[in-house]
Amino acid sequence: MANNDWILDVLVDLKSFASANGLGVLAEQLDDTMLIAAAEIASVRDGAVNSYGEQSPLGSHIGRNGSHRSA
Repeated sequence: MANNDWILDVLVDLKSFASANGLGVLAEQLDDTMLIAAAEIASVRDGAVNSYGEQSPLGSHIGRNGSHRSA
């Protein structure tokens, strides 16, 4: 599997640019995006799967209709 950490570097660069150019809301959004990206990359790296046996980006067990499935 290819190393996906480069995307975090790109997001940091984008946030720096946004902050330096008065784009505060975008910079804040990019903070959230970095957290999501880091979690998803870690999840893929750990091989998390969902309840359907498919790769799960955040390791969640959410049913196809969006409802939480319990055991």
